[in-house]
Amino acid sequence: MASLSAPLVSSPKPSSSSSSSSSSYHASISFSKFTTKTHSFRPKRNTTRTRTLTWLNPQQPRAALVEATPPSPPTSAAPPRPPPQPSVKKVLALPADRADDLQAESRAMARASNATLYTPELIASRFKSRPFKVVGRTFQIVSALGTFALKLFIDQRNGTLDQNKRIRAIELRNIFTRLGPTFVKLGQGLSTRPDLCPPEYLEELSELQDGLPTFPDVDAFACIENELGLSLESIFSTISPSPIAAASLGQVYKARLKYSGKLVAVKVQRPSIEEAIGLDFYLIRGLGILINKYVDIITTDVVALIDEFARRVFQELNYVQEGQNARRFKKLYADKQDIFVPDVFWDYTSAKVLTMDWVDGVKLNEQEAIEKQGLKVLDLVNAGIQCSLRQLLEYGYFHADPHPGNLLATPEGKLAFLDFGMMSETPEEARFAIIGHVVHLVNRDYEAMARDYYALDFLSSDVDVSPIVPALRDFFDDALNYTVSELNFKTLVDGLGNVLYQYPFNVPAYYALILRSLTVLEGLALYADPNFKVLAASYPYFAKRLLTDPNPYLRDALIELLFKDAKFRWNRLENLLDQGKKDRDFSAKEALQPVLKVLLSPNGEELRTLVIKEAVRVSEAFTIGTISSTYQSLPDFMRNLVFNGNANGPLAMSETEMESMIELRDQVIRVWGLLRTSNDFEPALLLPILQVLQQPEARRLGGRVVGGITQRLAARFLQQVLRVQTSSSS
Repeated sequence: MASLSAPLVSSPKPSSSSSSSSSSYHASISFSKFTTKTHSFRPKRNTTRTRTLTWLNPQQPRAALVEATPPSPPTSAAPPRPPPQPSVKKVLALPADRADDLQAESRAMARASNATLYTPELIASRFKSRPFKVVGRTFQIVSALGTFALKLFIDQRNGTLDQNKRIRAIELRNIFTRLGPTFVKLGQGLSTRPDLCPPEYLEELSELQDGLPTFPDVDAFACIENELGLSLESIFSTISPSPIAAASLGQVYKARLKYSGKLVAVKVQRPSIEEAIGLDFYLIRGLGILINKYVDIITTDVVALIDEFARRVFQELNYVQEGQNARRFKKLYADKQDIFVPDVFWDYTSAKVLTMDWVDGVKLNEQEAIEKQGLKVLDLVNAGIQCSLRQLLEYGYFHADPHPGNLLATPEGKLAFLDFGMMSETPEEARFAIIGHVVHLVNRDYEAMARDYYALDFLSSDVDVSPIVPALRDFFDDALNYTVSELNFKTLVDGLGNVLYQYPFNVPAYYALILRSLTVLEGLALYADPNFKVLAASYPYFAKRLLTDPNPYLRDALIELLFKDAKFRWNRLENLLDQGKKDRDFSAKEALQPVLKVLLSPNGEELRTLVIKEAVRVSEAFTIGTISSTYQSLPDFMRNLVFNGNANGPLAMSETEMESMIELRDQVIRVWGLLRTSNDFEPALLLPILQVLQQPEARRLGGRVVGGITQRLAARFLQQVLRVQTSSSS
């Protein structure tokens, strides 16, 4: 969806030398003329006041501000509320603390109390009694989509269905644009559904933009006054006479608040949009019922998808809900220094009007403009990737309309998120299942991957996953031949999409949307660096979560990743630590304690057995490695005198086995080095470990390790004695 906020990019202010009459446009307009134009919502004045129309940028006259009253100087806090006057409405002040803010939000919610919530029954009751309107819109939709369906039928009869996929996808995109806002949003929703659409359609529909004309400014200004119960000039010192941005649901004006001089973006809803969208969803839902009943090739519950999508669109029509979405998003994710989320002005917000901070910035897909500000696109994209991963896997609350227009690069180098009308949530169990899915992918455990789709709610429990396993193996065996730094995320998503499209998957909306978000970010990065890979940028986050998260599911996933065939894979741990350290939130302390808790838990016997074996193996490696190093440091004459020139000295083992022991010792040393060089590492960090080791289970574990080491070294010593005796007798 093309964001209303997308073009809210302030151009650089002209220098003082360019502000002369030769380079800036000034005009005087009569306020009485303005009120005559808008007489339907403002009482006509008896006096005439002259206003100045000032262009913010001589090159962009659309960014003009109509000055309602001389602007007051900006202040850091809201001024005291003026006493009420008979002829002037009182201007509301911005809340000064949390209590006032909550009160202002409550007033906004009261103004939005009549906002419509989508229910199939409500929509049906509204339009069943209006047959002429329903028939007229039905004819318009059927004539457009019927022609398209006929072309598909002919393609199928002629055997050219696959050959013409791209052509038909472009045609469908154009049809959705002509049919208006509901179908634009529907097409954008379909662009995130690999279980419903082939890749060609996904690509074309993802390019859908809102191309609807603006609605009259008089209607917009009337809406502001009617919704807020205040005159326009009492709220704003200036407001642009025409919209800065327009989309399917409304349009945005740039304004300056009268009481503080603060620049804001004012989003105003398109008149009668609720009825138009309601009628379309009433008809689309009827089509969905027919598809569910008669079209066997589509296994997804189409009606359920339509209802879910309609609910989201109707939520987007309530701008108070969007403001609450923005506040929640800001609280969760703007704690990072590289993320910015504009704030909401509740006293100037209602169901159809939303007032938020104006954001100066450049769209993330405008690389040249970003670089002119001394910023790097890849830094901003990485910030977006990390934020997207936190949205998906940490808090589960995420932006459901990710596209370049909703992401701005601010002059301070922050990534600003805009347009919070459509949000979604990832179920808690799915967040951990996704990380486990990545572990199974790394391990090439395709049977476990297929079973993950139950936990991810991709498949119902009665679906047999065995036929899906070969398809996963065929695709991922090729894909995983690349390293993490080489693997292209879009290729991975497209390939997985083909698998999803061929089998009875029902991809949850949250999963499809987050894949789209990461694909968009990778696409933006590829403009700046053709070698950029979003998976490589994401891996540190996954490594940190696996190493530090105490969730039982992730602890099991970590154990599964590190142990194979009852043998510990130190190279995997080394790689996880190396990658995890690249995440600035990684903590060595957090990485150690959860592992110990699992190891010493009542259900940890199987893991303890594996750890004992590995501890014995590592201790043996250190002991033998030390002996070997000591032997290598001896002078040649002592080696020949004591050990008869044996290459391994006193050790009865092959050269290959010796190299393996030394490599194991070196790996353990490297892992310890990675822990020690972590930002938060300090000796005191080991105290909790020592406390844990005081527990009875830990002491028993230590005794078993010591016993195992003793037996192993005794066996080595016996081998050596027998070898020496054999050599002497011969």
